[in-house]
Amino acid sequence: MPRASGLLAEALARRVVLLDGGLSNQLADQGCDLSGGLWSGRVLAERPDQVEAAHAAYARAGAEVLITASYQVGYEAFAAHGHDRAETTDLLHRSVALAARAAGAADREVWVAASVGPYGAVLADGSEYRGRYGLSVRELAAFHRPRIEALLAAGADVLALETIPDAEEAEALLGVLAGTGAAAWLSYTVDGARTRAGQPLPEAFALAAGAPEIIAVGVNCCDPADVLPALEAAASVTAAPLLAYPNDGSVWDAPTATWHAPPDPAPWPVEAWRTAGARLIGGCCRIGPPDIAELAAGIQGDGTGHWRQRG
Repeated sequence: MPRASGLLAEALARRVVLLDGGLSNQLADQGCDLSGGLWSGRVLAERPDQVEAAHAAYARAGAEVLITASYQVGYEAFAAHGHDRAETTDLLHRSVALAARAAGAADREVWVAASVGPYGAVLADGSEYRGRYGLSVRELAAFHRPRIEALLAAGADVLALETIPDAEEAEALLGVLAGTGAAAWLSYTVDGARTRAGQPLPEAFALAAGAPEIIAVGVNCCDPADVLPALEAAASVTAAPLLAYPNDGSVWDAPTATWHAPPDPAPWPVEAWRTAGARLIGGCCRIGPPDIAELAAGIQGDGTGHWRQRG
């Protein structure tokens, strides 16, 4: 199937497009070993068939956008595990090819979003939920540039600049994209009305307001309760389509590498998100294919405007 990023932007102007769910939880459910600092990148390197199977599971569930396994793939981190630059570049290309193969097997248009995770993701210490790494905007741009160049060369439809905890990192990413003509979305991870690093959300979203490369802005990997206020903050400073793909409300404990789930997750007010301008909707960590299938049914219209993830 030919890749067609322009068609995704056109679709967002007309309707809601369904994203997939968490890749790591699906790989774990398939029996993959995600231990160690490379996380899903380890499976990408060692069991690419399992990555493709996970993408295919989401496509079967109704996802219209598949997000690649490149979130935690960084040149420095992979060098520490014995991969040279050429091998890491090949893995970034592989991540797009696997998602594209699963997309091509679907019986409808399915787009591929190349995941560009934050600098903190490659540290594997929970830094993506804090930001403030002690790096300058220029240093962050130097980190992200080769990853973005490799993913663009692989031919993804759109770049997913996702789980960004810090407006300074967003500034670096937008600087790398400037003038490339690439399509991307920018998605912060948030805590209440601020980025994880503490910046007010209107200020953070305003960075992308004049960037022609950005086709959508919003939030991911956050508490579902934080989504609607974040979308409203984004809508106050940009006319871009909005996006929302929260986790299930769990909190990540980096020292023990475990999630602490909420005792009684509240229903997702999906219709309210749509009313606020959300056009890309899906799930992040701990949201699996069955959840996406139910969300697909809800987006098609069940009269409730709410959705509750499976327990």
